[in-house]
Amino acid sequence: MKIRYFDNSATTRVKEEVLKEMIPYFNEKFGNPSSAYTMGREAKRAIEESRIKVSKLINCNSSEIYFTCGGSESNNMIIKGIAYANKNRGNHIITTKIEHPSVLNTCETLQKQGFEITYLNVNQDGVIDLNELRNSIKNNTILITIMFANNEIGTIQPIYEISRIAKMYNIIFHTDGVQACGNIQIDVKRMGIDCLSMSGHKIYGPKGIGAAYIKSGINIDKLIDGGHQEKDKRAGTENVPGIIGLGKACELSRINLFEHINYLQKLRDYYISKVEEKIENVKLNGSRKNRLPGNSNFSFKDIDGEALLLNLDAIGICASSGSACSTGTNNPSHVLKAIGLTDEMSYGALRTTFGEDNTIEDIDYLVDNLCEIVKRLRKTY
Repeated sequence: MKIRYFDNSATTRVKEEVLKEMIPYFNEKFGNPSSAYTMGREAKRAIEESRIKVSKLINCNSSEIYFTCGGSESNNMIIKGIAYANKNRGNHIITTKIEHPSVLNTCETLQKQGFEITYLNVNQDGVIDLNELRNSIKNNTILITIMFANNEIGTIQPIYEISRIAKMYNIIFHTDGVQACGNIQIDVKRMGIDCLSMSGHKIYGPKGIGAAYIKSGINIDKLIDGGHQEKDKRAGTENVPGIIGLGKACELSRINLFEHINYLQKLRDYYISKVEEKIENVKLNGSRKNRLPGNSNFSFKDIDGEALLLNLDAIGICASSGSACSTGTNNPSHVLKAIGLTDEMSYGALRTTFGEDNTIEDIDYLVDNLCEIVKRLRKTY
């Protein structure tokens, strides 16, 4: 049975070019980057070359890139690091109700430690109200952390406007860019972004590697004690093969960005039009225009989402009901609830996120089978 994969927001495959560059660092060039001899220096040099490749994707200085184990660690490193380093200035942090669990749970932890957190509402498209943001700022606000693009509904936030507000009040602005990197053109200097999180396995790189962009001059407390790796901000022997893979994935993303965006938009728009044409009682979740190029999220009335996913899986179709980090919980999506969906419509959600390997023919197969499955499930609902 042919597998048709439509869950690229959960993870992407590792591209052959990426894997090819990684392999030597598992067995041939296996030196520890902290070692003084030639093999160690060679690994260290490769890390710094990858740091440059990552920095070019978002237009920052390579010295402002710190390697981590992924997006969740980058979010923790930045949010907690800034909170602890700036607690003498204030203890108030502003975020939104639709953030990734790695941001929401980090804020919850800080709240237990005495920090004050404001959770902004979003409208039915998942976009924050800039006036609510302005009105939430206090004299003790030290950080605004708002995701660039939502992992479930694909909505893109007004990043320029948010950064301008942050600068007006001398507040650090961090954005979770895990879903945006490689899918949107990002220029942290032009956009006024102070800190950004990213992950390798969302851009055809390996799992277990990510990066944190922290603008020069911003002080953070380190979370991991040990050696002096990553400019003494993140202890631990570097994941050299992963870093090499992330660097190559960022390089390929930068070179192919506009072709990638245009192709995914074509697939997404075709899929949305076909679903709305052929299936009754469906609702597109998220902004129709300001959304990630490969993202679509529909709620199907009178449908159990879990049953829908199992039926799709039985015929080789991989999709999801929302964030992979929330799979296994019985609660409705916090994102869909925040945009005003009922529990019933939240449980009937299907997220499909397209990638470079998908074709129009794949989408036709998906839609045709989706029509049949929805019709069958509604009879037994």
